[in-house]
Amino acid sequence: MPYDSNISRSDADALMPEDAVREIFATPPQSSVIGQLARKLRDMQRGELRMPVMSALPQAYFVGEKGRSPQTFGPIKQTSEAAWENKYIHAEEIAVILPVPESVVEDMDYPIWEETLPYVREAIYGKLDYSVLFGTQNVDVPANWPNGILVAMPAAHRVPVGSVGEDLYDDLMGVGGVLSQVEEDGYFVSGHVAALGMRARLRGLRTEDGLPIFVQDMKAKTPYALDGSPLVFPRNGGFDPAEALQISGDFEQLVWSIRQDIRVKVLTEGVITDNSTPRQIIHNLAQDDMIALRVTFRAGWQLPNPPNRVNPDNNTRYPFAALVPAEESA
Repeated sequence: MPYDSNISRSDADALMPEDAVREIFATPPQSSVIGQLARKLRDMQRGELRMPVMSALPQAYFVGEKGRSPQTFGPIKQTSEAAWENKYIHAEEIAVILPVPESVVEDMDYPIWEETLPYVREAIYGKLDYSVLFGTQNVDVPANWPNGILVAMPAAHRVPVGSVGEDLYDDLMGVGGVLSQVEEDGYFVSGHVAALGMRARLRGLRTEDGLPIFVQDMKAKTPYALDGSPLVFPRNGGFDPAEALQISGDFEQLVWSIRQDIRVKVLTEGVITDNSTPRQIIHNLAQDDMIALRVTFRAGWQLPNPPNRVNPDNNTRYPFAALVPAEESA
């Protein structure tokens, strides 16, 4: 008789229930940096929102006293004018449909829509952020929207890394640096959006004595800010470090409005097609025993950029500047 027989783990594996953690591990969904920093107008009542924007500033002049001698200025009061123009915010839609077989939903041990929807929101916010910061009109953003901030930015406002002074501090804070480009056009910087890689660059900045500038305590969380304004590091896919390392500016000049906030609808009937000609049916929800989650969002934005006394020139005035990779020339 054998004496080495036993019921092994593999023999009894079918009797052992699987133990699984109930929590689904994933990166926490991220919100919109444009929503955090830009100026939000009231919600749109129609698909288009008109904004009167001042386009010419009135002037004033000295007037001399009649009969006084000597007299530098004439006694006749001069005239001036002011002008306004209309700019528009157009609501455009961002949307997605997520189809899934009913049998898959029934067999899942997790609430699929509750787990998925936060990341759909994140994708929508990331699409909005990217289009405002980097998008090109009629290429990867709607034709009715302006070019993204970096695309429309004057060349002089693009500051390559290492092009201003001795280190990154000069590139950002010094004369000719990112912040000064905004200030020289009559604006105060109210916020910054930067690539994640900028955190390491800023942590590495040191004084002449070798003391870190941003890190006050290696055991405490570093409060990232520049010149008293918040510094945000997007993680929703809305920032492209290959295009810019940091975008800084007066975010009060960037306005946006929502026509329809994120709306969710569960579809149980209908067809999903491709965009070919003629269209081909990919899913027939009723026939294929499928359901789908449709998520939609409509919003728009604009950069009014009215003239100011510091720089009334519409061709050169711009409320944003950027730190760009060194290989890009100004």
